[in-house]
Amino acid sequence: MINTNQIARIALIALLIVGCLFVLHPFMAALLFAAVFCVFTWPAYQWLWLKLGKRDNLAAITMTALLSVAVILPMAYLATNLADSAAILIEEAQVTLKNLQPQAPEWIRSLPLIGGQLAESWQRAVISHEELMKLLSQYAEPARKIMLQAVQMMMGGFLQMLLVAFIAFFFYRDGRRLAKGVILMVHRLGGTLGEEMLTLSCSTVKGVMLGIFGTALAQSTVALFGFWLAGAPMPMLLALATFFLSVIPVGPPLVWGGSALWLYNHGDHGWAIFLALYGLLAISTVDNVIKPILISHSSHLPLLLVVLGVLGGAFAFGFIGIFLGPTLLAVGLTLITHWIALQDRDNR
Repeated sequence: MINTNQIARIALIALLIVGCLFVLHPFMAALLFAAVFCVFTWPAYQWLWLKLGKRDNLAAITMTALLSVAVILPMAYLATNLADSAAILIEEAQVTLKNLQPQAPEWIRSLPLIGGQLAESWQRAVISHEELMKLLSQYAEPARKIMLQAVQMMMGGFLQMLLVAFIAFFFYRDGRRLAKGVILMVHRLGGTLGEEMLTLSCSTVKGVMLGIFGTALAQSTVALFGFWLAGAPMPMLLALATFFLSVIPVGPPLVWGGSALWLYNHGDHGWAIFLALYGLLAISTVDNVIKPILISHSSHLPLLLVVLGVLGGAFAFGFIGIFLGPTLLAVGLTLITHWIALQDRDNR
């Protein structure tokens, strides 16, 4: 039988836990992402820690500075230029649709396989020009609002990343002591199985983060070469946008598609076609091939859950939820799958 004193102690502990969660709730996304990022980059920190003579503070400061240079500064540059770039893109789309010629240019008609279909679509758009303009005016303002929300989300992500960097410094500096405490707590709660689940969670986090950031880096590098070769404006900005939007299925096509549209409106028809084909065949191929291989191979996370993790994470945690959402789903799915496998093995 549980006596009154035990009930009181349990109630006090529960209230304490709820109070702590309530206090930490505004910072929960930053805490989770800092923990995930530190687990992912811990081998690099270990190497740096050894090179710096095992000095915790110096190694943590250096690692945090590298995080700021690699992620936060490019994010700030992108956020400050995104609003102007979005306005230019909308204006370019309006100018293109308003100035459509009655007939498709000859170079479009001469394209193999798709030239005839593009020419017919072009003619249908010109015939229904009034409806097209009505549709354009109807969706122009919502498009501007969406772009504004994207800018606000990016600025919010920048502020979140500043907090993540601040928290990550303490996770790096005190990581060994924190890890020992977590391992001890998990062992007390779950024994050997708990430690096994913790190890599995860490490996899953590393795999998913490798898939997300590896794909983003590869895709933005391929995109940067294409933007530079085609003469698109501000290729570095466009590559950074591709990096941060690579986790969103329609993100990179918006970047290279908008760049191709800009080139077309400024008379560079050949380079516009090149960039559109390059984006379709090269940039998008990186996303469609490398990301499923890296993420699914490392964590066995279905692509559907990757998409749901990106969208749900963005709604739940803001910009950093784009990276945090798939990671949490991957850890949850991996642990459930492993637990079911253990239960099946024990029941045999």
